[in-house]
Amino acid sequence: MSTEPSPRGHLPVVEPPVNPDTAPYWRGAAEGRLVLPRCDRCGFVIWYPREFCPECAATEVTWFEATGRGTVYSFTVTRRAHGAWGEVAPFVIAYVELTEGPRVLTNIVGIDPDDDRLAIGLEVTAVWEPTPEGQGILRFAPT
Repeated sequence: MSTEPSPRGHLPVVEPPVNPDTAPYWRGAAEGRLVLPRCDRCGFVIWYPREFCPECAATEVTWFEATGRGTVYSFTVTRRAHGAWGEVAPFVIAYVELTEGPRVLTNIVGIDPDDDRLAIGLEVTAVWEPTPEGQGILRFAPT
Protein backbone atom coordinates (compact mmCIF):
# COMPACT_ATOMS: atom_id res chain seq x y z
CA MET A 1 0.00 0.00 0.00
CA SER A 2 1.18 3.48 -0.75
CA THR A 3 0.79 7.00 0.52
CA GLU A 4 1.48 8.50 -2.92
CA PRO A 5 -1.19 10.86 -4.29
CA SER A 6 -2.72 10.33 -7.69
CA PRO A 7 -0.75 11.81 -10.62
CA ARG A 8 -3.56 14.33 -11.19
CA GLY A 9 -3.13 15.66 -7.67
CA HIS A 10 -5.02 15.20 -4.48
CA LEU A 11 -8.75 14.76 -4.33
CA PRO A 12 -10.39 16.76 -1.55
CA VAL A 13 -10.04 15.27 1.92
CA VAL A 14 -11.95 15.90 5.12
CA GLU A 15 -10.54 15.09 8.52
CA PRO A 16 -12.35 11.93 9.64
CA PRO A 17 -14.23 11.64 12.91
CA VAL A 18 -12.28 9.19 15.06
CA ASN A 19 -14.04 7.44 17.92
CA PRO A 20 -13.13 4.41 20.07
CA ASP A 21 -14.94 2.04 17.68
CA THR A 22 -12.97 3.19 14.62
CA ALA A 23 -9.64 4.17 16.24
CA PRO A 24 -7.75 0.99 15.17
CA TYR A 25 -8.74 1.60 11.54
CA TRP A 26 -7.61 5.25 11.62
CA ARG A 27 -4.32 4.40 13.39
CA GLY A 28 -3.58 1.97 10.56
CA ALA A 29 -4.68 4.50 7.94
CA ALA A 30 -2.27 7.10 9.35
CA GLU A 31 0.51 4.52 8.82
CA GLY A 32 -0.64 3.58 5.29
CA ARG A 33 -2.08 0.22 6.39
CA LEU A 34 -5.60 -1.12 5.86
CA VAL A 35 -6.65 -2.50 9.24
CA LEU A 36 -10.10 -4.08 9.47
CA PRO A 37 -12.14 -5.93 12.10
CA ARG A 38 -13.10 -9.58 11.64
CA CYS A 39 -15.86 -11.19 13.67
CA ASP A 40 -14.47 -13.84 16.04
CA ARG A 41 -17.78 -15.73 15.94
CA CYS A 42 -18.66 -15.96 12.23
CA GLY A 43 -15.50 -14.73 10.45
CA PHE A 44 -17.27 -11.86 8.65
CA VAL A 45 -14.87 -9.06 7.64
CA ILE A 46 -16.53 -5.83 8.67
CA TRP A 47 -16.80 -2.66 6.61
CA TYR A 48 -17.36 0.11 7.77
CA PRO A 49 -15.05 -0.57 10.75
CA ARG A 50 -16.89 -0.97 14.05
CA GLU A 51 -16.74 -3.03 17.22
CA PHE A 52 -19.65 -5.35 16.44
CA CYS A 53 -20.56 -7.71 13.63
CA PRO A 54 -23.44 -6.56 11.42
CA GLU A 55 -23.78 -10.16 10.19
CA CYS A 56 -24.33 -12.02 13.50
CA ALA A 57 -24.41 -9.17 16.10
CA ALA A 58 -21.39 -10.52 18.00
CA THR A 59 -19.28 -7.96 19.86
CA GLU A 60 -16.07 -9.97 19.72
CA VAL A 61 -13.89 -8.76 16.84
CA THR A 62 -10.20 -9.01 16.08
CA TRP A 63 -8.44 -6.35 14.05
CA PHE A 64 -6.07 -7.51 11.29
CA GLU A 65 -4.07 -5.99 8.46
CA ALA A 66 -5.84 -6.59 5.17
CA THR A 67 -3.99 -6.97 1.87
CA GLY A 68 -5.26 -3.68 0.46
CA ARG A 69 -6.03 -5.44 -2.81
CA GLY A 70 -9.31 -5.72 -4.62
CA THR A 71 -11.19 -5.33 -7.87
CA VAL A 72 -13.51 -2.65 -9.17
CA TYR A 73 -17.05 -3.94 -8.60
CA SER A 74 -18.80 -0.88 -10.04
CA PHE A 75 -17.84 2.70 -10.89
CA THR A 76 -18.96 5.99 -12.34
CA VAL A 77 -17.09 9.02 -13.63
CA THR A 78 -18.26 12.28 -12.09
CA ARG A 79 -17.72 15.10 -14.55
CA ARG A 80 -19.46 17.96 -12.73
CA ALA A 81 -19.45 18.77 -9.04
CA HIS A 82 -19.53 21.75 -6.71
CA GLY A 83 -16.88 23.30 -4.51
CA ALA A 84 -13.52 21.59 -4.10
CA TRP A 85 -14.77 18.49 -5.92
CA GLY A 86 -15.73 20.61 -8.93
CA GLU A 87 -12.13 21.82 -9.14
CA VAL A 88 -10.82 18.24 -9.58
CA ALA A 89 -13.56 16.86 -11.87
CA PRO A 90 -13.64 14.51 -13.62
CA PHE A 91 -12.99 11.88 -10.95
CA VAL A 92 -13.96 8.27 -10.36
CA ILE A 93 -16.26 6.99 -7.62
CA ALA A 94 -16.27 3.22 -7.27
CA TYR A 95 -17.16 0.23 -5.20
CA VAL A 96 -14.06 -1.89 -4.71
CA GLU A 97 -14.51 -5.48 -3.60
CA LEU A 98 -11.62 -6.27 -1.29
CA THR A 99 -9.85 -9.63 -1.49
CA GLU A 100 -11.15 -10.21 2.05
CA GLY A 101 -14.78 -9.75 0.93
CA PRO A 102 -16.23 -6.35 1.83
CA ARG A 103 -17.16 -3.76 -0.79
CA VAL A 104 -15.81 -0.28 -0.10
CA LEU A 105 -17.18 2.96 -1.57
CA THR A 106 -14.10 4.92 -2.59
CA ASN A 107 -12.31 6.79 -5.36
CA ILE A 108 -10.08 5.32 -8.03
CA VAL A 109 -6.96 7.44 -8.56
CA GLY A 110 -3.83 7.07 -10.64
CA ILE A 111 -5.70 6.53 -13.90
CA ASP A 112 -7.37 8.96 -16.28
CA PRO A 113 -11.17 8.67 -15.93
CA ASP A 114 -11.41 8.23 -19.73
CA ASP A 115 -8.77 5.47 -19.91
CA ASP A 116 -10.18 2.28 -21.47
CA ARG A 117 -8.45 0.21 -18.77
CA LEU A 118 -10.87 1.65 -16.19
CA ALA A 119 -13.44 -1.11 -16.09
CA ILE A 120 -15.33 -3.48 -13.82
CA GLY A 121 -12.89 -6.16 -12.71
CA LEU A 122 -9.83 -3.85 -12.79
CA GLU A 123 -7.35 -4.97 -10.13
CA VAL A 124 -6.56 -2.19 -7.68
CA THR A 125 -4.56 -1.63 -4.53
CA ALA A 126 -5.04 0.72 -1.59
CA VAL A 127 -3.36 4.12 -1.55
CA TRP A 128 -3.68 6.74 1.14
CA GLU A 129 -4.20 10.47 0.64
CA PRO A 130 -3.09 12.36 3.75
CA THR A 131 -5.33 14.85 5.50
CA PRO A 132 -3.96 18.07 7.03
CA GLU A 133 -3.94 16.38 10.46
CA GLY A 134 -2.01 13.35 9.24
CA GLN A 135 -4.76 10.77 8.83
CA GLY A 136 -4.97 8.76 5.64
CA ILE A 137 -8.05 8.66 3.41
CA LEU A 138 -8.47 5.33 1.62
CA ARG A 139 -8.42 5.45 -2.16
CA PHE A 140 -7.46 2.81 -4.74
CA ALA A 141 -5.17 2.81 -7.78
CA PRO A 142 -4.67 0.25 -10.55
CA THR A 143 -2.07 -2.41 -9.71
